[in-house]
Amino acid sequence: MPTPNPTPSSSAIPPGWDVIIGLEVHAQIASNSKLFSRAATTPYAEANTQVSFIDAALPGVLPRPNQACINQAIITALGLNGNIQLYSRFDRKHYFYPDLPQGYQISQYHHPISLGGFVAIQDENGNDKNVRVTRLHMEQDAGKSVHDLMPDATAIDLNRSGVALMEIVFEPDLTSSQQAVNLMRTLRNLLRYLGSCDGNMEAGNLRADVNVSVRRSGAPLGTRCELKNLNSMRFIQQAIDYEAQRQIDCIENGETIIQQTRLFDTQQGRTHAMRSKEEAHDYRYFPDPDLPPLVLEQTHIDALKEQMPELPQQRYQRFIDSYKLKPADAALLTSDKSTADYFENALDNRDAPTVARWILGALKGLLNKDNTDIDSSPIQPSALGKLIDLVDNGTLSERIAKDVLNDMAESGEDAPTIVQRKNLAQISDSDTLGKIIDTILAQHQDKVAAYHNGKEQLFGFFVGETMRATQGKANPQTANALLKDKLKAQ
Repeated sequence: MPTPNPTPSSSAIPPGWDVIIGLEVHAQIASNSKLFSRAATTPYAEANTQVSFIDAALPGVLPRPNQACINQAIITALGLNGNIQLYSRFDRKHYFYPDLPQGYQISQYHHPISLGGFVAIQDENGNDKNVRVTRLHMEQDAGKSVHDLMPDATAIDLNRSGVALMEIVFEPDLTSSQQAVNLMRTLRNLLRYLGSCDGNMEAGNLRADVNVSVRRSGAPLGTRCELKNLNSMRFIQQAIDYEAQRQIDCIENGETIIQQTRLFDTQQGRTHAMRSKEEAHDYRYFPDPDLPPLVLEQTHIDALKEQMPELPQQRYQRFIDSYKLKPADAALLTSDKSTADYFENALDNRDAPTVARWILGALKGLLNKDNTDIDSSPIQPSALGKLIDLVDNGTLSERIAKDVLNDMAESGEDAPTIVQRKNLAQISDSDTLGKIIDTILAQHQDKVAAYHNGKEQLFGFFVGETMRATQGKANPQTANALLKDKLKAQ
């Protein structure tokens, strides 16, 4: 499925240089409880109100895996074309951080739940490209440090502590920031279709660590730096572009690239060093003694595979085959699950290309102007359908219908109510329109004469005068036909 309208990269790599990019994506598993406890995962809850004894790491408590989270990881791995491992294991990853109460993170390192796979994207030139998946593993999230509540102390919120995450590690197959953005968009859409992650980047439910290195074309791979916790498409692109140029400048100035973890300053648009990069052995991984190995049955995996929802590529093809949509429109609609759902809910036996045109045109324009996504649209699919019906049956002209759409968003009223209240119904009665046109022609006999003397472009003038006299309510087809007949008769 083509990536709709990719945005050009904001920064080009200078000739003679290559940039190599790999992503490690953290996706919060859609689940009502955490990975190893029954504590809730309600978003934006009051601080420290969703913390069990396990999440707080009190002595003597034992974690217990959440089967629903495991199932979501399996479904995601299947969607990524991965190889589900019948044997996997949880390890302890040791490091100190104030919001990590255990002093370690339960993760999977030596034996992840899935290996391999790929995600199909398009590069910045519209060429198909498969980005290989190295692994998918489960792990628990840490808490959150809040630095701006007190002038001389840091507050700790453990609501996120223990929340289930999937870490999806990609091979360094990307060679531009635009490809990285296309991968994230494609992955977010896939996760939403699968229902395994809501993809909310603003809330931190989907975020990426990006590894960036540069090299002179044909040279061995360079030293990579990791950019941590990027949670918007724009920041991912800006951070990669800045970091790639920073590394090129360092090498050209005779400096050595130091492997390190860096943060992206969104205000200044630049990266800065956070710490030197740890290697895997620094974390002292070892099997978690409180958790037995995770042993899966192939029959369980097969049962989950049978329950897989329709994926973006399948829906894209169905929209073309069943609804006769243009491939470009089908790609735009299915590139976001909520938009595709809205489209199908608005159809209700209406002409599919017409509904698609309204959603991708007038409705999207209205939402973009108000910086609103389609999930928060003030106009429900059924209400848009009723507006389209009024255009199709000749009650409204399309131009006035677009004004009615704006009124619907502002007032909350449906289209028939607005049309009746404002007396906006289109004038299609030939007698009524004929009298209006007779008056217009009588007032402009000089232009009628000019029209008959060869200035046929004046027909547009008469159409405009008719629309002005009827405040845009004249049925265009009826008005045009009457004008032609009456001009011919004079």
